[in-house]
Amino acid sequence: MQVDEDVAAWSDGLDELFGRVAGRFFRAEPRRRARAYVSGLLAPLAGKNGWTLAEVAGDRSPDGMQRLLNAASWDADGVRDDLRSYAVEHLGAPGGVLIVDETGFLKKGTKSAGVQRQYCGTAGRIENCQLGVFLAYATTKGRTLIDRELYLPKSWIADPARRGEAAVPEQAEFATKAVLAQRMLARALDAGVPAGWVAADEAYGQDYKFRTWCEHRKIGYVVAVPRSQSVPLPRDAGFSFSSRRVDDLVAQAPEQA
Repeated sequence: MQVDEDVAAWSDGLDELFGRVAGRFFRAEPRRRARAYVSGLLAPLAGKNGWTLAEVAGDRSPDGMQRLLNAASWDADGVRDDLRSYAVEHLGAPGGVLIVDETGFLKKGTKSAGVQRQYCGTAGRIENCQLGVFLAYATTKGRTLIDRELYLPKSWIADPARRGEAAVPEQAEFATKAVLAQRMLARALDAGVPAGWVAADEAYGQDYKFRTWCEHRKIGYVVAVPRSQSVPLPRDAGFSFSSRRVDDLVAQAPEQA
C-alpha cells in the first residue's frame, strides 16, 4: 500500500538524518531516545505529551523522555546547524526567503524558562506563556524551520536564582526579539544559506535597527510596518520633509502604483 511505502520512506529518511547528527550526542541512550521522541512527534497521535510519546517509544513511563528534555547532555546548537545544512541541501535555491516570526507557548506554571504574563499571539491576548522567535526558510522546493531563539524577559535576566533553577546559562543577557531575529539571520547568512530577501511582520518591521541591519548585510527585506510608521525619504523625492508617515505616502501614490 502507498501509505506503508510512505511510512517506510519517512522512517528511512529519519534514520539517515539521525545518522548525520549522531556525533552531537555524547551517549547512545539520549541519541536513541531523541530518535524515538521525534518519531512520536511525527506519529498521528490525538494528543502529544510525555505519556503518549513514551508509549509510542515502548516505555512504561515518561521518565526517559523527561530526562532527555531536562537533563541529557547533547549539542543542541550543533544539531541546529546540521539540520540547517540538511534543509539547504534539499530545499536551497538562490531566491530563497528567510522568514522571521514568533509564537507563544501557553503555560500554567512559573518554572519554564522565560515564562511570564505577556502578549501571546497564539491566544491573541496577554497570557502566562513563553515566547519563541523562529526563522523559517522557503523556496519553490518547500519550506521548513531552520533556527530558534527563546525570548528571556528582563525579569528573568534580573533573577539569577530563577535562571539557575530553570538551567538558563549564567552568561544569558537580555535581548529584544528583533535582536534575536538578527542573530538567527546572521547565522543563516554566515553559513551560506542562499536567500534573496527577508520577510517579517510589523513586530520586526517597525524596528528601524532591524531594517538597518538587513541593509548592512546587503539582504533585501519585505516587512510590515504600522500605518503611523515614519520612513526616510531620498533627497530627490520632491518632498519638503526628510521623512513621512507610511499612510501619507500610500494616500499620495498614483493609482497604478
